[in-house]
Amino acid sequence: MATQQIIDWTDVKDAAEKLAGNWKAFDSFAWHRAYDLEDADSWMIWYTSSRDAGLLEQSNEQAINKRLRPFIEGDDPDLVFESHSHWAVGHVDGFSLRVHQPDGSITPAFEEFCHIKEELEAYPILNESDYSDREYEATLENYREELWRLRDQLPEGWEGKVFSWFSDNGLDRFTENRDDRGGWAPKEEIVKALEALGLFPPQADEPIIVDASTG
Repeated sequence: MATQQIIDWTDVKDAAEKLAGNWKAFDSFAWHRAYDLEDADSWMIWYTSSRDAGLLEQSNEQAINKRLRPFIEGDDPDLVFESHSHWAVGHVDGFSLRVHQPDGSITPAFEEFCHIKEELEAYPILNESDYSDREYEATLENYREELWRLRDQLPEGWEGKVFSWFSDNGLDRFTENRDDRGGWAPKEEIVKALEALGLFPPQADEPIIVDASTG
């Protein structure tokens, strides 16, 4: 993609000068929508996530899109959400944004974008609650994947009970976010928690095989 620039997001005018038309400097890139725009040089493209986005990237993208969504309205909106394919990452998602209005002034959409970037430089999480929810849900999904053979034989909600049991017993290493993909625990530790909770063994058609060397 384009060469990284050092941008002072508090200086909206300077940021606008650096980013308007930034898509023209992207490597191996063709923006087909540019052919339909009379002012394509006044637009910028910004990506907020890729195919392999982690939880933080996903959470921030949702927060960014929510704040920028008002600018997609109208017959000639100043912002368009887009998804582009790229050989290195599969696909990247983001938006194109009109930086300058026809009279040369800066669009409100770009001003809001600069405010968002300024906030992110001060603190990397835009919505703590959303990010925390994603960490928790990803952790439960990781537990389910470890015991996928028993997914239909364990009681509903067992994953949350295991999470709480780990937390209550000082086993935070099994609940803490790893590599921005949620918490994880080896199969045998989850089984121990289920046994302590009286939820294991289930009425299984075949016994689970626990490898003590896992993890």
